[in-house]
Amino acid sequence: MGLWDLRSLLCVDNFRAVFHTQGILRPEWGNFPFRGDWFSHLYQPLIKYQNHQQSRMREAQLGAHTVRTHGVTLARKHMHDWLILMLLAAIVVILNVINPFYRYVGKDMMADIKYPMKENTVPVWAVPVYAILLPMVVFLLFYLRRPDVYDLHHAILGLLFSVLVTGVITDAIKDAVGRPRPDFFWRCFPDGKDVYDQWGNVECHGQKDILKDGRKSFPSGHTSWSFAGLGFLSLYLSGKIQAFDRRGHVAKLCIVFLPLLVASLVAISRVDDYRHHWQDVFAGGLIGLIVAMFCYLQFFPPPYHVDVY
Repeated sequence: MGLWDLRSLLCVDNFRAVFHTQGILRPEWGNFPFRGDWFSHLYQPLIKYQNHQQSRMREAQLGAHTVRTHGVTLARKHMHDWLILMLLAAIVVILNVINPFYRYVGKDMMADIKYPMKENTVPVWAVPVYAILLPMVVFLLFYLRRPDVYDLHHAILGLLFSVLVTGVITDAIKDAVGRPRPDFFWRCFPDGKDVYDQWGNVECHGQKDILKDGRKSFPSGHTSWSFAGLGFLSLYLSGKIQAFDRRGHVAKLCIVFLPLLVASLVAISRVDDYRHHWQDVFAGGLIGLIVAMFCYLQFFPPPYHVDVY
């Protein structure tokens, strides 16, 4: 019998064919004892050792890429991205300064915009805290667990892009639409005495800054920023904890849904405070979530990808 190829030995069909050719395997033997699982048990320790070595190499590579060793180089490499972020921030400021579209508001429209003025349940200053700073803290915790400056940098950069792109889109639509808020009547007429011109349009005598903000109902900025920041965090967590590994761990999904629940509660508070109509928060949430998905996929593979962690 000639020399056997090792690849042929690993294939059961070829192994049996060789035995038939040499007359070693006889029909009366029945089922041959060397089945596919026999080879699996034979080479399983080798496969485990190889996977272990690859895991150790991956850990060593992650530990080698820290903020101290690669932080400056990585920031220089993405310098244009950071410059674009600064440009987006400037555009957001400009869009907040300019006046929105002066939409006609007649007396017959007051039924939907005569709700009382209330304080914000979620203050404006709190939005950057939970939509930007909180996700960054989570990113840092993952970095401390597995030092990888590339992951930390891309997470922060993607988050900021998600929030600022959402801010530009939201504020641009606000200025273009000029939809009155549900409490617009009391912004326009603080004393409750409504006045209209000859065409039936309102003649407001309230404070200018309050009136300006009163014409920025659609879409909701609180909601869009919340879903942009917390939606990005949800996608990041789903990849890091391997929520879609098809092992049926429901607790992972609870962690993924938690940021989205917080964003949804913020959206509901905007309707409860009579600051937005339900269409405003729906559109704002949709904008924030879609932008978050695009920005996440710009820097990371899909959450169900095997290499996302």
